[in-house]
Amino acid sequence: MRAVICGAGIAGLALAGRLHNVLGWDVVVLEKAPRPRTEGYMIDFFGPGYDAAEAMGVLPWLEELSYAVSEAAFLDDQGRCRARLGYDRFARLLDGRLLSIMRPDLELALRERLSFAVGLRFGVGPARIDPSLYGIRVTLTDGTVLDADLLVGADGLHSAVRSMVFGEEQRCVRYLGYHTAAFTFDDPHVHAELGDRFCLTDTAERQMGLYGLRDGRVAAFTVHRSADPRRPEDARTALYREYGSLGWLVPRALAGCPPSSRVYYDQVAQTDLPSWSRGRVVLVGDACQAVSLLSGQGASLAIAGAYVLADQLAGTRRVEDALHGYERLWRPVIKERQRAARRTARWFVPESARRLRVRRAALRFAGLPGANRLAGTSLAGKQRPALRQLATVPT
Repeated sequence: MRAVICGAGIAGLALAGRLHNVLGWDVVVLEKAPRPRTEGYMIDFFGPGYDAAEAMGVLPWLEELSYAVSEAAFLDDQGRCRARLGYDRFARLLDGRLLSIMRPDLELALRERLSFAVGLRFGVGPARIDPSLYGIRVTLTDGTVLDADLLVGADGLHSAVRSMVFGEEQRCVRYLGYHTAAFTFDDPHVHAELGDRFCLTDTAERQMGLYGLRDGRVAAFTVHRSADPRRPEDARTALYREYGSLGWLVPRALAGCPPSSRVYYDQVAQTDLPSWSRGRVVLVGDACQAVSLLSGQGASLAIAGAYVLADQLAGTRRVEDALHGYERLWRPVIKERQRAARRTARWFVPESARRLRVRRAALRFAGLPGANRLAGTSLAGKQRPALRQLATVPT
């Protein structure tokens, strides 16, 4: 059996490894970017993706690349801490099954675990998709033609495969009213002040987060409210416009912001479409299950979704039946996380000074005995079946 996977991000790489290593499939991974992505942000990695990474044998690599974060601290324009959330409390709620890792490092671990037999091609993507004698025929942007038993769209929120097969993006993407950006810069002073904390501005309508990386650089993450879903022509100029009036370390971060070509910038959105598969074409990761960065589990769900899809392909004779089984098992999990993200979005970036004060009080309450479990449930969502309960094939 042969699979063509469009997208060399978290979901695509996880699925490629599982299909080849466990099922013995011939796999080709296509990525339209010319090289692996280095831009991205720090993620808290827990939940079903943690279980999947452990089952796939990649967890030791993730632990090696992870960061020890002591707390999330919210600071005002003078650098005074107004609220904090200790990571040790959150980790205890998850029985220690929590990692803080840069998204590009997570991709690196998955990519380095791929067999050399998996074809990984950068700078190319699908130009045309047609049914064929073998199941599906993909004509690439370089003119190459590939025949496969399965085509997977793992190419993210703005999926080309989804647009070609399932319909225009505006019919599948729900904008949540925010823009986000991420970049890295060099500033020893900022790096020293941050220490091992994840520091965020205690501000309404917009928020910048900063954390130090092990190589001495500083990573910045931003999210702000915007009624317009369109991305700006120049990301760096847009960041100056939105965050230029903030104090504390923000001016130094903006001064170190690289050119727009090296800034990750996108809208905050969720995907919602009637079906995740059509014939021998299936979607995985953000192409069909984007929960938004506000949920905190996008990367975890991407790996777990790929695991469930591969598991169904291993345990079901007909490819089409496997694709339907994957959606039947995994869609309820995604729907619940999307609902949770929409509920908590207003607290992620408070819209007013009053809501900002309420968030501070809630974070202080979370530090009280017994209350941290309530806060953890809000962050992690309702308990869902363990990944092994969704699997049919032994790990």
